[in-house]
Amino acid sequence: MLLATDLDGTFLGGETEQRHHLYQLIAAHPEIQLVFVTGRGLESVMPLLSDPAIPKPDYIISDVGGTVVHGDTLQPVHEVQGPIEEKWPGEYAIVEALQGFPGLTRQDVPQERRCSYFCDEDAVTSEVFAMAEQLGCDVLYSAGLYLDFLPRGVNKGSTLTALMNHLGIDAKDVLVAGDTLNDLAMYEQEFVGVCVGYSEKGLLEATEGQAKVLHASEPGCGGILEAFSHFGFLGEAGIEAEIGEAAEPGKSDLVIVYHRLPYEEYVENGKMKRRRPTSPNGIIPTLMSFFADGKPGSWIAWSVHDPKLGAFETHTTVDREKYPNLVAARVGLSKRDVDIFYKKFSKEAFWPTLHTFWERASFREDHWEVFLKVNRLFAERAAEEAAEGATVWVHDYNLWMVPAYLREIRPDVKIAFFHHTYFPSADVFNVLPWRRDIVGSLLQCDYIGFHIPRQSENFVDVARGVAPIKVLKKENCAPRFLSYGCAVGLEEMTTDIEVHGRHIRLGAHPVGLDMKRVTSALDDNDIQQLMARLRQELAGVKLVLSVERLDYTKGILEKLQAFERLLDEYPELRGKVTLVTVCVPAAKEMTIYNKLQNQIEQAVGRINGRFASIGWTPVQFFFRAVPFEHLVAYYAMADVMWITPLRDGLNLVAKEYVATQGLTDGRGVLVLSEFAGAAAELKGAVLCNPHDPFELMSSCHHALTMHESEARSRLREAYDIVRHYDIGFWGQCFLDSVNEAYQPEEDDTVVRIA
Repeated sequence: MLLATDLDGTFLGGETEQRHHLYQLIAAHPEIQLVFVTGRGLESVMPLLSDPAIPKPDYIISDVGGTVVHGDTLQPVHEVQGPIEEKWPGEYAIVEALQGFPGLTRQDVPQERRCSYFCDEDAVTSEVFAMAEQLGCDVLYSAGLYLDFLPRGVNKGSTLTALMNHLGIDAKDVLVAGDTLNDLAMYEQEFVGVCVGYSEKGLLEATEGQAKVLHASEPGCGGILEAFSHFGFLGEAGIEAEIGEAAEPGKSDLVIVYHRLPYEEYVENGKMKRRRPTSPNGIIPTLMSFFADGKPGSWIAWSVHDPKLGAFETHTTVDREKYPNLVAARVGLSKRDVDIFYKKFSKEAFWPTLHTFWERASFREDHWEVFLKVNRLFAERAAEEAAEGATVWVHDYNLWMVPAYLREIRPDVKIAFFHHTYFPSADVFNVLPWRRDIVGSLLQCDYIGFHIPRQSENFVDVARGVAPIKVLKKENCAPRFLSYGCAVGLEEMTTDIEVHGRHIRLGAHPVGLDMKRVTSALDDNDIQQLMARLRQELAGVKLVLSVERLDYTKGILEKLQAFERLLDEYPELRGKVTLVTVCVPAAKEMTIYNKLQNQIEQAVGRINGRFASIGWTPVQFFFRAVPFEHLVAYYAMADVMWITPLRDGLNLVAKEYVATQGLTDGRGVLVLSEFAGAAAELKGAVLCNPHDPFELMSSCHHALTMHESEARSRLREAYDIVRHYDIGFWGQCFLDSVNEAYQPEEDDTVVRIA
């Protein structure tokens, strides 16, 4: 069959449960073709195509029949569109002809091959009809308000009939649905039809007594479902089979969806085994803490499934003693899927774009298909684990599409999303070929969190280009965040929006630090001995420390060049300053960093070759992962921490340094890129623009020569922030915000999308 339906008040109307039922019915029956037939202009229909909750149409007839396009490509159906185009006198011919006619107000909406006005009924005079006749147009007046000028003989019904003839579809297999008088032309063809509940009186009167037209009692999608049953489309069994097919609720009130398991897996003697993470971060134990006291929960993450190791174990325990009811619900992926999904596609398409290096991005449709497959598997696992009304907390850009799939399967759950990486402005993000799909998925969330307000506001700007957004609430960013003091500062941020009738809350939640982890490292006897040895080795030499992963976003090469310039312009620093650079290698499969690694090694060799002397090496370069405890020792000894990424979502290393210096009563100076998210939060840091070579160099010099009292004052201000807004604060604040997120009440009102 083919369903040709109006949008506002019809396919987008009715109760939530009925809309979901109809949409699921269409998704479950690929033999159902769908045509949107609407008075909207095509541009106004496009936002609906990015909403994953709404089925994608096979064709779109817009502008009250004036435009007809393919639903996937949005390209015209030339065989139908061509004859319409020939009849159209042109927009401005009509506008000029109607100048001076009283009571006509031009509608400021996108439209083609259609010219629309607002007016009262008494403004639709014989002179108006005469002018339309002269222009070769038809006039359509509906709902006591809308006046449309259309090509002669063109309306929703004529264009739909032409499309059906072009496709070779029999009229008896077509169901038309509408609710206003401008839908009438569809009922004057050979199709069967339904006027959904609450339809305009004029439409009901015009179709009264027609055997092929049902006047449904239920509004919107409920009326369409009535018509399916009334006319026998799919048969009763086909319709009823869809009821209750949503995933059965699980037992977990909180489901974490994260790409990493809360433990490490390794193979020994042909068997898969588990151990505590060898390089844990503060986020994982914090998330696990929400399952203390025996609270049931699930942790969704991938695991590479190797058939040689036997049957795949979906559910595993995490920590029987601390979290007896927390299970890891593993998503089995092949090594190829992991390599493409995470190590290739995420890092070669999304990562560079998010960090504003779009020219480095590589977009492959086959990789996108793997990305979708993996995200769907994550969503299906989450749907199986979540209890009725549970909170599902999804983490980061690798899982962008999970909300779209999850909302369709489990409309009852509350979906929260935290974006750990930087979120760029619209002119950068819109480079992504799949931006509408991604934003449409994120707009299925109830709550979305970012590190800082600027990233949240960037998301709002991106979403504005995809769907009509109504801003419900804004909040000042101060005093929590800088407004004007750095490149990522912002005065005011949006906290509540409405999109497609749904309320979505937004928040800024910079990830905090696990202070206990730093304290524990400082208390370790081996680390104290290492610190003592470093004091002796660095006697008379100031230590500038740099710690980051091998990545072009981190500005490592630019920093080395700035240090070289520092030694050139301030020769008195030679022999008195050493730069220690810890660079953590990327995974061996990530070959995109090979060239950068060579450039960095060459720069280190050049600097040391130029300036080294007996007993002094300007740059000590460690290209390996260093245990966190050892890093803490270096943090404690460093006079300057030089963190200058070209773009960064937050940067926890900066906080680790501040915490270490604060706990040891130090007076070290943090030099921080103003393009790192932490710059909007860490007052007291010396901010610099890493894209300015002179400022990059001069800020380091300023930190090295800063008066002790100023250094202590700056550190104290930053340390107070790091200590107060720790990792526990981050996690609890985020979940509290999610629980406060607006939840619309279900009622019997008709949902309309303007």
